[in-house]
Amino acid sequence: MTPFTFVRANDPQDAVARGAAPGSKYLGGGTNLVDLMRETVEHPAALVDVTGLSTTIDERADGSLLIGAAAKNTAVAEHRAVRTRFPVLTRAITAGASAQIRNMATVGGNLLQRTRCGYFYDNDGARCNKREPGQGCDALEGFNRMHAILGASEHCVATHPSDMAVALAALDAVVHLQGTAGNRIVPLTDFHLLPEDHPERETVLQPGELITAVEVPALAFAARSAYRKVRDRASYAFALVSVAAALDVRDGVVRDVRMALGGVAHKPWRAWTAERMLKGRPATLELFDAAAAAELADARPLRDNAFKVDLARRSIVAVLSGLVDTRS
Repeated sequence: MTPFTFVRANDPQDAVARGAAPGSKYLGGGTNLVDLMRETVEHPAALVDVTGLSTTIDERADGSLLIGAAAKNTAVAEHRAVRTRFPVLTRAITAGASAQIRNMATVGGNLLQRTRCGYFYDNDGARCNKREPGQGCDALEGFNRMHAILGASEHCVATHPSDMAVALAALDAVVHLQGTAGNRIVPLTDFHLLPEDHPERETVLQPGELITAVEVPALAFAARSAYRKVRDRASYAFALVSVAAALDVRDGVVRDVRMALGGVAHKPWRAWTAERMLKGRPATLELFDAAAAAELADARPLRDNAFKVDLARRSIVAVLSGLVDTRS
C-alpha cells in the first residue's frame, strides 16, 4: 500500500481546505475506498476523515428531508420519516449491503462508490479506461454479464453499484456541495456522468469539492413506493437490474410517477421516457409494458447480458403493477 497521511477534519471548511490538496481523498466509512487502496487501484497521498461532519437527518416543515453526508446508511434506513414517507429509500438501502456495512457506510460515500467491474479491480494486466485513461476496455469483449445496457460507450461499459442512489434519483433528490469556490446544489440525476470519452470522470465534483448533504424534496405519493432488486443471490450481491418507483394512481389513471433503474448504466438511470408515457393514462399492465419497452428501446446489450433487457422490462411492470395493487 502506498504511504499516506491521515487527518480528521474539524468542520466542512477545514475539510475542503485539506481536500483541495493534490492527492487528497475524503474518507467516510471507507467501505469502498479502503478496498480500492488494498487492491492498489486508488493511491491517495492523504485521507481527510469527514465522518464527524453533517450526520443529522432534518425533517423540514414542507415535508422534505435534509440528510447529512456523513449520516450512516443504517440511520437513514431506520429513520421514521424515511420509513413512512419514502419507503423506497429504506428498501433500497437495506437491499444494498450487509448490516455491518450499512452501519459503517455514509450517504456521501455511497454516492461516490466506484464500479465493481472486475476489470477495473484487476490491476495486474486487465485494461480499463476508468483506471488508466486510454488503456482500453477489456469488458467490451470479455465477461460482461454484469455490465451496462444503457448509456455506455466504446470506452466503458461499467455500471454504478449503488442501490441507495437509484432510489434517490427516483425521488428527485439534490446534492449539496461545498468547495473552494463556494457552495452549490446539483440534482442527483446530473451528479453522476455517463462514460462517453472520459469514463474516469464519474461525477461533476470539482477537485476538493465535498458532499455536505443530500436533500429529498417533499413528494406525497412517495409514501407508496417500492424498490425491487434482482440479483444472483438473496443477500450481499450487486444488482443485475433494480427498479425504484413511486406511483400516484387516481380513479385508475396515472396522475404522477417517479422511476429509476439500477444495474443497467454507468449512473442511476432515471426513466424519463417511461414516466412521460405513463402520466395521464389508464394504469394497465399493457401500458406498463409499453412504457418499459419504450424506456429500453435504446438498450445496447453486450454478448453476455442481453437478458437484462427483458429482465428490466419485466421488473418495471412488476413494480408498477404491485404499486397499483397496494392502492386497491
